[in-house]
Amino acid sequence: MPIMSTARSERTASLAREILARLIDRAMSRRLADRLSELSFSVLGLFSLLLLLFIAAFIFKKAFPAFAELKLGLFGEEWYPSRGEYGILTMVAGSIAVTALALLIALPLSLGCAIYLSELATPLVYRFARPAVELLVGIPSVVYGLVGMVLLCPLIAKFGGGSGSSVLAAGVVLAVMILPTIATISEDSLRAVPRSYREAAFALGATHWQMIRSVLLPASRPGIVAAVVLGTGRAIGETMAMLMVIGNSPILPKSLFEPARTLTGNVALEINYATGLHASVLFATGVVLFLLVMLINGIGYVLYRKRVGR
Repeated sequence: MPIMSTARSERTASLAREILARLIDRAMSRRLADRLSELSFSVLGLFSLLLLLFIAAFIFKKAFPAFAELKLGLFGEEWYPSRGEYGILTMVAGSIAVTALALLIALPLSLGCAIYLSELATPLVYRFARPAVELLVGIPSVVYGLVGMVLLCPLIAKFGGGSGSSVLAAGVVLAVMILPTIATISEDSLRAVPRSYREAAFALGATHWQMIRSVLLPASRPGIVAAVVLGTGRAIGETMAMLMVIGNSPILPKSLFEPARTLTGNVALEINYATGLHASVLFATGVVLFLLVMLINGIGYVLYRKRVGR
């Protein structure tokens, strides 16, 4: 009996050592996998940063002759490359005007859409409405431009005069393009608010609208700000649709019914045949656009940090 008990104890100890060894191997494998995953993501993140720095350095290098020769003259109002006049102020004004108008139209519609999908839509309506909104994101910009050129521009020409290709047409088309981006991200932010917030508001006697206005929107503000920043970035960088509906005249628009030209449209129109200083000015246009996007992202980040820090 003692011999059998000893043998059984040895088998138990051997089995325990084997299990322990397997657990150690698994732990080491998981730790190795975690480290490899962490290293892989770090490399990919660093690559993205280096790629951004490379693009920025390339654009700044190509634009340097324009800044060195023209200096503040680059921000003049006259754009006549054949006469050596390279003022891009009109394009800056066109880009800002169209983007601001698009946001003015799209923001209330997007928030209304997000609130409806998040709080008011029935499951059946949501099942069809959400994919329909998301589908708008995938429509090519040239299709938006074509619809605007064929349907919207003649309508604006009928009531506002001219050809119809104008800041108003561009702003409306751009608003439709950025609406699904802002709406979907805002809706996700609204749904991410804990249910306890809603229940606490109702417990205090708030109506549904009071809960949305006083609890839901403030709690989801960082996500909404991020949605607006992304929408603004897409708006200010849009090219093809703008070329088709804005008129592409390098002038300062004095009304919504006048044509204009955007920074991106200016580059797309003239980069194929530009040489020398003309080409450098187009790269300088890209630098200005790059700085505008960085400014927008910076403002969004500051607003986000202010909200999160409260």
